[in-house]
Amino acid sequence: MGHKHAGHSSVELAAGPARRVRRVLAGITIPLLLATLIGLAVLWPRGDTPVGSQPSPFEGSQFVLAEVVEVTGETGKEIRAELEDGSGDVVPVQVPPEIMAGGVDAGDQIRVFFTASAMGSGSPYVFVDFVRDLPLLLLAGVYLLVVLAVARVRGLMAIVGLLASMGVVVVFLLPALMAGGPPLPITLVGASAMMFIAVYLAHGVSIRTTTALLGTFVGLAITTLLAAWSTSAAELSGGSSDASIMMNAMLPGVGVRELLLCGIVIAGLGALNDVTITQASAVWELHSESPHAPRRRLFSRAMRIGRDHIASTVYTLAFAYVGAALPTLMLVMLYDRTLGSTLTAGEIAEELVRTLVSSIGLVLAIPATTALAALLVRTRGAASGASSTTAGDGDAELTGGAAGSDR
Repeated sequence: MGHKHAGHSSVELAAGPARRVRRVLAGITIPLLLATLIGLAVLWPRGDTPVGSQPSPFEGSQFVLAEVVEVTGETGKEIRAELEDGSGDVVPVQVPPEIMAGGVDAGDQIRVFFTASAMGSGSPYVFVDFVRDLPLLLLAGVYLLVVLAVARVRGLMAIVGLLASMGVVVVFLLPALMAGGPPLPITLVGASAMMFIAVYLAHGVSIRTTTALLGTFVGLAITTLLAAWSTSAAELSGGSSDASIMMNAMLPGVGVRELLLCGIVIAGLGALNDVTITQASAVWELHSESPHAPRRRLFSRAMRIGRDHIASTVYTLAFAYVGAALPTLMLVMLYDRTLGSTLTAGEIAEELVRTLVSSIGLVLAIPATTALAALLVRTRGAASGASSTTAGDGDAELTGGAAGSDR
């Protein structure tokens, strides 16, 4: 009887700190959520937007599918393809040289565009694109199966969160930017909505998850401030790519420099959330192994993990940007100029700023998240002696799953 009474008292003592922490976290998180919802309501694009305003030249009856039956290499009639419109006709198709250089083989499924006016002057059938539905669906299926097999329910919820976040991009972020709304507020509201959706769907609502979410917001704030300063100080125009030039002509009301800033903010979101979730989880796991360790020791042990994470994440971001900008890097390297002028050229400078700003935000988010997690994880109220196990188990429920379901 005495032992049971002691255990009950420990649970009651643990409940008080847990409730106070929940109130503090709610006092921070709920205003952020409300601000995000208000931002979505205020900035949501109304009326007609430029989305879908440009007619596609490949729509209508002139757009047909075909299968390559022969590669001739003849100029203007590089391949012969069988139309899949029910006629079974085999026709010559004009293919751009860059597509031929990439490789076109017999059996490939392609889309072609028929122009009746070209019947007497050349090939009326022009290559548009490859049909790649099947390989993409297979790859997506393999990805889904792998995630479900390894991460199970949590993996499924992460995929749902990813799809919902991409829905925010497609339904809100891009239309609002294209409609000429204020780019930075739109991006911050969209990024906040994406984080709330992805984090809580994938990891559940708990003290641990909320700690990681707040760490993500700290990193997001740092990244935004640095991106705003660096794009202005480095005089980055954002208009060095062909896509930017086309967009400037088709959407003259949208500033390309502002879009560059928004792109830097969004690009670092995934890696930022990755490091904050990992650090919060590391603190909780270390505390579960040493429930009596002081906060300072818990922080220092978790930061040893964080330093390894910092090192790997920094070069991960750099490699990702190098891979994405590889053609641009090759073009810039063609010119005979010094290394300094090459690295400070507009195209390269944009990638450098992207990497450095995102990396600084990531690095600073790790100690911030670790410190916050070390402070909050102590609310589990580890007790001494025989009652400590009972207190830990009871508080797994009191913290809303932070110590139980997340473990």
